[in-house]
Amino acid sequence: MKKAVTKTMISRKLLWNQGKKKLRFTIRVPAWRRKLIKKGGRMKFSEIPYERIDFQKLKQDFYSLMERMERAVSGEEQFEIHREYYRLSNHVLTEMNLAMIRNDIDMTDEYYSEEQKHYDRNMPIFQNLVVEYQKKLYFSRFRPYLEERIGRVAFKNISLAMEAMDEKLIPLMQEENALSTAYNKLLATAKIDWEGEKLNLSLMQPYLTSPDRSVRERAWKKYTAFFSEHREELDDFYEKLVQNRTKQGRMMGHENFLPLGYARMNRNCYGPSEIRSFRKQVEQEIVPLAELLHERRRERLGLSRLNYIDEGIYFPNGNPRPVGTAEEILAAGKRMYDELSPETARFMNTMCEMELFDVLGRKNKRTGGYMTMLADYRVPFIFANFNGSSGDADVITHECGHAFQGYLTADLPIREHNDLTMETAETHSMSMEFFTEPWMPLLFGERAGDYLRMHLEETLSFLPYGVMVDEFQNIVYEDPGLSPKERRRVWRDLERRYKPHLDYSGNPYFEEGGFWQKQHHIYDSPFYYIDYCIAGTDALQYKNWMDRDWKSAWESYLKLCRAGASDFFDVLIRDAGLRNPFEEGCLRDIARGIREREAL
Repeated sequence: MKKAVTKTMISRKLLWNQGKKKLRFTIRVPAWRRKLIKKGGRMKFSEIPYERIDFQKLKQDFYSLMERMERAVSGEEQFEIHREYYRLSNHVLTEMNLAMIRNDIDMTDEYYSEEQKHYDRNMPIFQNLVVEYQKKLYFSRFRPYLEERIGRVAFKNISLAMEAMDEKLIPLMQEENALSTAYNKLLATAKIDWEGEKLNLSLMQPYLTSPDRSVRERAWKKYTAFFSEHREELDDFYEKLVQNRTKQGRMMGHENFLPLGYARMNRNCYGPSEIRSFRKQVEQEIVPLAELLHERRRERLGLSRLNYIDEGIYFPNGNPRPVGTAEEILAAGKRMYDELSPETARFMNTMCEMELFDVLGRKNKRTGGYMTMLADYRVPFIFANFNGSSGDADVITHECGHAFQGYLTADLPIREHNDLTMETAETHSMSMEFFTEPWMPLLFGERAGDYLRMHLEETLSFLPYGVMVDEFQNIVYEDPGLSPKERRRVWRDLERRYKPHLDYSGNPYFEEGGFWQKQHHIYDSPFYYIDYCIAGTDALQYKNWMDRDWKSAWESYLKLCRAGASDFFDVLIRDAGLRNPFEEGCLRDIARGIREREAL
């Protein structure tokens, strides 16, 4: 998952010629940081200093920018001012991301917990400042020049940002951020008694996928007990988030949150009707295929019936796991990217030299994983929770796919060309999972073939789950008056449609529709999850392509990565040589190809 969100300072005086008038403008930028960037320094992540953003000072800086934009006498002058906006906003995002990462590393750290609260309160203010500034671009009398320099996509995104943000929303957005942080802290600080030790949710994963079915059964009972015990608290978090977001939508003139949620997700070239059609295609074309794969998995496991405890199990001797320690896994990843291409070799060397990974699973660490950018340093950072499962390898492929693309375009002169929509960003990551398949023996040894089979089956079976998450959220926000019990019933009904093989016997919490409460995207990032499905469709196309001609598929992928957000998703995909996932028949043809290859 890609996230676009984190001490000594000196004042930098910039002199701007406003016709015959000169106006001084101050931006606080660390002297050491300017020197480091200029010489291409390789400071380690642990050495990077952090300073809290002063949002009162930031307001003054933005007001100065906006005043100068209004007084500018040419498009060229406005564009030079806009370059200062890049530096100012990049610095805010860098400090915010530093605080976020360090809070996520240990959610009991009091200092960074307070810093996260600071950004939860103030980032809506920053977002509003950004939109107010962007309005100066959007309504500029020099817009034709600016649009030529910055691009038409950027101006479409500004229009969506204006639909998604208003100063009156700030108190509700602050509350929304605080609720999301509290939910994640609850999950991160879970303590599950297991075999004489206390584990968090991430560290339970190896036992949830143990080859020993009795171990899996006990592990799932322990795991589920945490959610069952906190059901009311989880329901309360979500109820407050749904009502909060609904209020925001209505304050922006909508019946519910959906139009605001779509604007926030920057849906700049498709909308609800295309997504509904896509979900329908998944249900018609992919669900039957996924069910065949589940049946084949049942036979492979030698079971008379699949139970929910078997959901993530692919082989009777257990799922393939990466060989070696965390350090050895990273070393294998480095060798893989050294051999894959000159571009990936340079990328991985930078990541390792600057120690831009925090991937070991630990107590009190936030669950999940992501990549985010440290814009001042023009480098990505990867956060994850290694736990001894195949998911550890996914970090080296999926999150590195995000990071590689971010590394390739970090120096783009037009910052808006790095403002990726999420289906494009997830295409980079999910496709990298397939491009790295030839190197899986480095990570899985003799079980590399098992991993490749499991990965393909996982990718296909994920699509029904992903669109189910999306449809669930649409139903919830269309009818925010649903009770917690009714929401669980909606989820269970969707599971019966999209995953009919599921059997929750022995687990009343899941049987009553509680599984969704472990999916943090539903709480944190409404409407994000469908992007994984759209991107998964692109990745499966690349899989078919690389099986025919790996070199040309890789060249297409590099082109797509380097393009960033310079055009709309549908154009980027077309120019890369892929079919638009929304195109009628795209999923049908993917399913047909897989059926033929897998003899299904």
